[in-house]
Amino acid sequence: MGVPSPRAGSAGPSAGVPVSVSLPPSVRARPPVILRPATRKAIRQRMLRFRQNALDRIAALTGAAPSSLRDYRRELVASPLPDTLIQRGAGFPFTQEFPQAALLYLLVRAQRPDRVIETGVRPGYSTAWILAALEANGSGALFSLGPGPTAHRIQSVRDVGVGQFVPPELRARWTLVLGNTEENLRSLVEAQRPIDLFFYDNGPEAARSRFELHTAWSALSPRGILLAHHADANPVWSEFCRAQGTTGSILDSGPPPLGAIGVAPVARPGAG
Repeated sequence: MGVPSPRAGSAGPSAGVPVSVSLPPSVRARPPVILRPATRKAIRQRMLRFRQNALDRIAALTGAAPSSLRDYRRELVASPLPDTLIQRGAGFPFTQEFPQAALLYLLVRAQRPDRVIETGVRPGYSTAWILAALEANGSGALFSLGPGPTAHRIQSVRDVGVGQFVPPELRARWTLVLGNTEENLRSLVEAQRPIDLFFYDNGPEAARSRFELHTAWSALSPRGILLAHHADANPVWSEFCRAQGTTGSILDSGPPPLGAIGVAPVARPGAG
C-alpha cells in the first residue's frame, strides 16, 4: 500500500504509517438512492436536529460565540452535504445510530483544528461531516483509522462499504489508514502530534477504548478536544473523565450519548 505525498498545507502522513486514499471501485460506483420526497425531507430534518444544551457545550469547549454557531448552522442547512449523504445511502439507520453527526460539523467549524483523528471509520458518515467542516475552514487534515467493527450494528449499517459516504470532492484533506488500529494509532500520534481533535468511534470493547482514549489524550494540543461515541458502552469513558478531574462530560445525550472533554478547562456560564 503506497504512501501519497503530503498535500500542500496539510499535516501529511507519516512514512511509517500504512495509508490508503483510494477506495475500491465497488465503493466509488454505486446506484443512486431513490427515495420519496417526504422520506428524504424527514431524514434531512433528523440529520440537522440540534439540542440547545449541545450547542452551549460546543461554545464552552471551543470559545465560539453563539452568533458564530448560528452562522455555522445556517451554513450547514444551506449546504448540499445532507442531500449528498442521503444520495450515497445514509438513511434513517444512520441518523438513529449517530444522531449527533451534524454536531461534528459545528464543532470543527468552531474549533478550527489542524489535525483530526477518528477511529472506527467504516462507511464514513461522521467522516463526511468532519471533512466538510475542514473544507469550509479552508485548513486542517483528517486521519481516519479503520475499518471499524461491525458487531452489534444493524445489517443496513454493516453492509455499507468503507468510505462509501465520503464524496470525492471532500477527500483531498483525508487520509484513510487501514489495518491494526492500535499499532497505527500509536504511530500516527507520534508522527502528527499535537492533535487538536480526536474522535473515538471504534466499538464497545473496554480495552480498546481505554487504550485509544489515553493514547490520544497524551497527544492533544493545549486546545485539544476528545470525543467518544457511545460513551455509555462501558465504564471506560466515565473512569477516564474522573481521572481528568471532571464528571458528566457529555456533548449530547443521544441516545447513544456522545462524550466530550477538552484539555482546557470549560468556561462556566457567567464566569469572567
